[in-house]
Amino acid sequence: MNKTAQSVWENCLSFIKDNIQDQAYKTWFEPIKSVELTDNALYIQVPSKFFYEWLEEHYVKLLKVALTKELGKNAKLLYKIRMENTYGNKQPFTEQLPSANRVPMKPQEVDAPFKNLNPELKNPFVIPGIRNLKIESQLNANYSFDNFLEGDSNRLARSAGMAVANKPGGTSFNPLLIFGGVGLGKTHLAHAIGVEIKDKYPEKTVLYISAEIFTQQYIDSVKKNNRNDFIHFYQLIDVLIIDDVQFLSGKSGTQDVFFHIFNYLHQNGKQVILTSDKAPVDMQDIEQRLLSRFKWGLSAEIHQPDYETRISILKNILYRDGVEIPDEIVEYVARNIKSNVRELEGAIISLIAQSSFNKKEVTLELAKSVVEKFVKNVKREISIDYIQKIVSDYFQLDLETLQSKTRKRHVVQARQLAMFFAKKFTKASLANIGSQIGDRDHATVLHACKTVDNLVATDKQFKKFVEDINKKLTL
Repeated sequence: MNKTAQSVWENCLSFIKDNIQDQAYKTWFEPIKSVELTDNALYIQVPSKFFYEWLEEHYVKLLKVALTKELGKNAKLLYKIRMENTYGNKQPFTEQLPSANRVPMKPQEVDAPFKNLNPELKNPFVIPGIRNLKIESQLNANYSFDNFLEGDSNRLARSAGMAVANKPGGTSFNPLLIFGGVGLGKTHLAHAIGVEIKDKYPEKTVLYISAEIFTQQYIDSVKKNNRNDFIHFYQLIDVLIIDDVQFLSGKSGTQDVFFHIFNYLHQNGKQVILTSDKAPVDMQDIEQRLLSRFKWGLSAEIHQPDYETRISILKNILYRDGVEIPDEIVEYVARNIKSNVRELEGAIISLIAQSSFNKKEVTLELAKSVVEKFVKNVKREISIDYIQKIVSDYFQLDLETLQSKTRKRHVVQARQLAMFFAKKFTKASLANIGSQIGDRDHATVLHACKTVDNLVATDKQFKKFVEDINKKLTL
């Protein structure tokens, strides 16, 4: 007998009815209508966006089990939301949204296996003194591998992440360091690995934390004289994910405590996952013993997405939000926003919002005006590393020569220009600029800035250097 949308949904309902209270069934499942069945996807119609959100939050697991019984493990659920249209025409407005198939992360209960441990082990995530160690994973369940689209720019990092998720602590990718520029998906991928591990190994304790919060917790533990409790807490974790590890730069106390935690986890077969905006070799003011450990496993770079990947990302966002836009408009946005995924998402969401709020059709003209405003408003974050790269490329030097101790005139001038532009375009202190550009002190940076000002006023060729590099940095 061929399956129909109606027969599949009726079988699902009979299973659901046996597993929830009558009142809940009447309220949330009786109003649903089955609409269409295509391959392994069932479309159901619900009366409102709130209805859809409630089902996704409270019953997605039950729906998933019921549908899997009927259509197999690749079953998909899609909602059609039928709302009365209040604008002029009386036809109901239908919006289509896919099920996220995700339930919120539950707290993780942990036994503390230390013989001489204070029974009131401090959990840095909760009020001091709590006895029951319930550890929130801090993971965002919406950041999954399903919506982290693979392309040439991220294939290595994504594949390594999948390998770690399948066998945490059991691969040679320990630690796994994911690095790359702003908005390319490092945080998304780190969460996705954690979410996948919790799906496959519910008994494992996974913790995601930014290096900034980790540092603040360490400072608090020192103030309250419970540094050992802080270390013991982190030794309980099976999978530790630290975001923006470059934030530990210059913080010797935090680096020291992280060194001990890292060693313990690594030696005990626990998994460490790190993200950073730069490769280990480019990290400044991080202890050598830590940097060498970062290199033990795999360092995987995420690059800017290529055109095909940008198209896929945009189509995925539109599918997720139940919006249809002509291909030529999607292609226009993908061609014109190249820098990172975050800006790409921001542009398409702005376009959808403009269309929705102003009740305008999505046209190429509207896309051009939104993208133009969006791109103009996006200022590149200029870092000291980026300035050194631009200056090195301009004078055809390698970075090592620029930062070296050589006193050759053309190298000295290039170095002084890098310091001058670092002071102009970043908020870094003179001491920080000096330490990143060849390990100089703040007085050297001050002298470099004065020298550049003097040469601009007296040397036409040097003035052209300054104008050219300034143009490259502000393009």
